[in-house]
This record gives sequence, C-alpha cells and structure tokens, in this order.
Amino acid sequence: MRGEQPAATVLSAEGGGGAVALRAGTAGAEAEVTLGGATHRLATQQPLAPRAWHRLWLAHDPGTGRLLLGQTGPGGAATAEMRLPAGPMPAVQGVLIAARGIDAPCDHFTGKIEAPLAAAAFAESWPSALDIPPVAAAAIRAHWDFARSIGTDAVADIGPDALHGTLMNAPTQAVVGACWSGRETCWRHAAEDYAAIHFHADDIEDCRWAPSFHFDVPDGMASGCYAFHLTAEGGEDWLPFYVLPPRGRATAPVAFLASTFTYQAYANHARGNADAAYHARVADWGAYPHNPDQVRGFGFSTYNRHPDGSGIALSSRLRPILTMRPGYLTFNDARGSGLRHYPADTHLLAWLEAQGIAFDVITDEDLDDEGPGLIAPYRALLTGSHPEYHTDRMLDALTDYRDGGGKLLYLGGNGFYWRIARDPARPHLIEVRRAEGGIRAWDAEPGEYHHQLDGQLGGLWRRNRRPPQMLVGVGFSAQGLFEGTHFRRLPDSHAPEHAWIMEGVPEQFGDTGLSGGGGAGFELDRADVRLGTPPEAAILARSGPPPSSFVTVPEELLSHVATVTGERPADLQRGEIVYFTTPGGGAVFSVGSITFCGSLWDGQAFAGPVSRLLENVLRRFMAP
Repeated sequence: MRGEQPAATVLSAEGGGGAVALRAGTAGAEAEVTLGGATHRLATQQPLAPRAWHRLWLAHDPGTGRLLLGQTGPGGAATAEMRLPAGPMPAVQGVLIAARGIDAPCDHFTGKIEAPLAAAAFAESWPSALDIPPVAAAAIRAHWDFARSIGTDAVADIGPDALHGTLMNAPTQAVVGACWSGRETCWRHAAEDYAAIHFHADDIEDCRWAPSFHFDVPDGMASGCYAFHLTAEGGEDWLPFYVLPPRGRATAPVAFLASTFTYQAYANHARGNADAAYHARVADWGAYPHNPDQVRGFGFSTYNRHPDGSGIALSSRLRPILTMRPGYLTFNDARGSGLRHYPADTHLLAWLEAQGIAFDVITDEDLDDEGPGLIAPYRALLTGSHPEYHTDRMLDALTDYRDGGGKLLYLGGNGFYWRIARDPARPHLIEVRRAEGGIRAWDAEPGEYHHQLDGQLGGLWRRNRRPPQMLVGVGFSAQGLFEGTHFRRLPDSHAPEHAWIMEGVPEQFGDTGLSGGGGAGFELDRADVRLGTPPEAAILARSGPPPSSFVTVPEELLSHVATVTGERPADLQRGEIVYFTTPGGGAVFSVGSITFCGSLWDGQAFAGPVSRLLENVLRRFMAP
C-alpha cells in the first residue's frame, strides 16, 4: 500500500453482523472491528510517509481474542494490539478493497494498493514492506493478483478458493508496483512489475442510473446535432445527441466529424475560473448555469487531478457531462462568446445551415468502430475546432480517406495531438497517458506511459512518429490565452492555381470573431516539412503577430534558446493556412487555428472574408 491521503479504508470485510476495516489514517495504520454491535478501534500512532510503500496487516487469534495491527515502511515497524472476546470472527460474506460498506460503499482510499491477501495464520511481524508474506503458503486463503488482468475490470484471486473480484469505477491500472525494477517500461513485458492498482476516491465510470425514457429515431429524421429538452420544477436541462445517417448510406455530400473523444477528454473540466464575473456573464446571457467548479459529483476531466495530485487518465461518457451542453461557457471572453469544444463547434454547424449546405454528422466513436468505410461515400469531411484526441484506427481511416480521393477540411487547431486508447468491452471509456512532452495539465509517472486499455505507448502522436503534419499538413506550435489575431495572405495565395481558394478574400482577414476576437488564436498550428507537411503544400496565409500571452509549445524546444527547427522560439508562434493535394485525387485544407470557426460570423451575419474563404473551398470540394 502506498499512502496518499489522510484517512481511508484499504481493505474491509463484513458479514454475519460484524465488520472489519483496515485503514490508512492520520495515526498510521488503523483498524476498526465491529462485533455484537460494539466497534473497537486501534491505531499504530506512527504516521505513514507520503508517496511511499508500506505493508499494513491485521491479525486475529480466535483462541485468545488477541488483535494485532502492524505496519512497516520507511519509518520502520510499528504495532498496536488489543483484546477482543475470544472466538472466531463472523463468517465473511463480502470483501471490499479501497472502500468499506458492501451495500453503500464509502470511506474510499486514494493511493496504490498491491497484492492484498488473507491467510488462516497469525502474522506476528512483517520485517519489510516489500517482503513476501511471513506465513506458510498453505495458510493463504485469498491472494488478489492485480497483474493478472490489467486493462479489464476483473480481479484474479490466485488463492485456493478463487475468490475473484470485479473492479468498479475504472481505477488506474498499469502503474508501477512496490517492486518495479525499471528494466521494462511497458507492463506487457513485465506484468509482475505492475502489480498495483491506483485507486482514487473520485474515480467514476458509470452512474448506473435507470433509464427514464427511450427514444427511437423516426424514419427519415435528418442526420444532425439534436438535444432533449428536459424540464422539471425549478430547472431544465438540454441533453445533446447525434443522429447519424442510415447505416451504409450517405444522405449528403458533406460529413461533419464531431470530436466526441475530445469532448470526453475535457468532460467536466474544472478550470477554477468560475468567479463572480463569469457567473454574471452566464446569467446575463442565459447560458448553461452549471459549472464543474461547483457541481463536483460527476467526476472530472483528463485535464484535472485526483485528490492525491495524480492525473486523471480515464474518462467515461456514462455520466452527466456539464461541459457538453448547448450554451456552456468555458471562458468569460470579453471579445467573443467564450465557447469551446461541443458548443464552439455549433459555430460551424450554424454556418453550414445558413449557407444551405446539406451535411451528415458522424462521431469519433463511430469512425473508430467502423473505419474508413464510414466516411468513404462523402466528397468532403469537416472537422470541428479542436479534434485533439485520436486512436490509431481513426488516423488510419482519415489517411485512407484522404489518399483515396477524399477532401479533408481541418478547421481547428491543436488537432491530432494525443494518442488515446479504448477497450472494445467498455467502449464508453477513453484513456490518455500524458507522456514525454507536450503542453500538459499533468505528466504521467515514469514507467507509466503505456495505456492499460490497449498496452500501447501513450503520449503525443508526434512521439509515436505520426505528427499531425503527416495527415493534415500542420501541427501544434503555439498557445496563449483565449484571444486571437488576424491572418495575412502569403505569396502562395496569389498563384493562379489557388485563385479559386482566395477569391473575394482580402490581404488581411479574420480580425473579428466569436472566439477570442480573431480567427487566428488560442492554439495555432504551422507547417513543417520535416514533420510530414508535403513539400508541395501551399502555405496560403499566416497569422499576425500573436498577443503577448502566447508561448511556443515545449516539444519544439531543445533549450531556452534552441528549437528543433533552428528558428527562434518566438518565430514558431504562428498559425498557417495550408492546402495540398494527394496523388489519389484527394485534398486537404487546414486553417491552423482553434478560433477560425468563430470568425465565420462577422458580427452581423455569416459573411465576410473567413466565411467566403471556407465557402470557396467547401463548394469546390463538394462538386462532383
């Protein structure tokens, strides 16, 4: 057991009117035993060292009633004992690890636990926290080996009674254990080094609510983005859902790929910015009123941390997602709407409808499940403002689509950045390990860079030799506050072969917008031939000088003055609009900015140069 928090249950058992709980508390190892309606408490009075492995044990002698509690660890050994009435403990009917209370679990533990066991023997002492059990193997009744089923919700008992268990709420597996040697950094190659589970009091996988209603999609209902409007006394809610086209058939020449894995990665992101000014704007605008900073019962995002400071690596869609609601404000944006992700992508959907462009909607999850056949019928495929999280299957499908003649429009920034994992048995879960570089809300522990759900190396796609430039010609280069600037045309935009793209677009454009006040903002992507941008790609426009809040992303830096390209760090703080074709007849148009779609609206209508630019490209791509 590696302690992380003041007090919580490490292992508990109950049955026959009695209960036993072994806890890690402020007074060291603690025990609570309930017999005959009376609760007996015991503590070693030796505090546990934070972020260090300890062995806790509790032994009972039914002949004498002696109860011995012990711990070993960095602070040495400590024990405490008391006398209970002689006689056996009540028969155990259930065991919980990292919590107590079979019917209503509570007192959840945050920290790592490895190799819990139960034995029909009395452990008088335990010389070291890492020692094997000082009892005969024949006495062991249960020994739960967490290395046996990494990536699943099964817990294997290698003891004689096969008391196997089930994990609840998807705690973090594939984490280094007490005896990690460091010789292997992938758990698939040395599972015994990863025989721990990192439990967290705020882990949540499935709210397990009973359905309140069912909805059958009517025949002929158009593909699109919808929401159920729920009302009750004192409140209302909007629950978004997508309707896809009939399986195997496109109903429009254009498809919008909803970035649902990105929405899920950011699900319930508590940013700490919901101050009085933020709530005043929410009230003034009639925006979605609930924020994860205040509503904290549904788990948080992979941009937040667990109570012990470890990063949240898993996110489930089987829970309320406050940030995926129409009108949810991420920022109190003085120059725009402050929308991001799901709400921000409605800028693009509203533009499509205003321009009279028919489109189908598909989602990340559908693309990952069904592959390239899902998108093959479409002449053009549009991303939203921030398609950041992808599996290898998705990148393969998008590459096949592009190289097979499809027209791909990447309409955001910081896209195709993080590699994620999924488990076919639990498709509602995604996992991200923030390994080795990148702008990150937290960094994975050394030795914990491989996903538990698929065993693959996590981190940036760039570190996995698939940088975004290989797919769409541009990749993440700079980030700042939620503010933007303009684009300025470059010489390639004046070439005759690109006249159709830039028709009606002035030399400078994107000066206004609903997202940060400019079309080039917040997160910017640039071309780089060394990372995969085709040498023949045309760089049509480049962002203006960025606001002072912008920084160069860390994966571009070798030192405080040297970059991987040899350019000055400040010179990499740029977004670029890129166009290229593929030998198979496909084409890619990338805008290099997360705030681009916000500038489709010019303050009065979906008009102006940014709208004109996108319409020029999309209508050409749509043409038979």
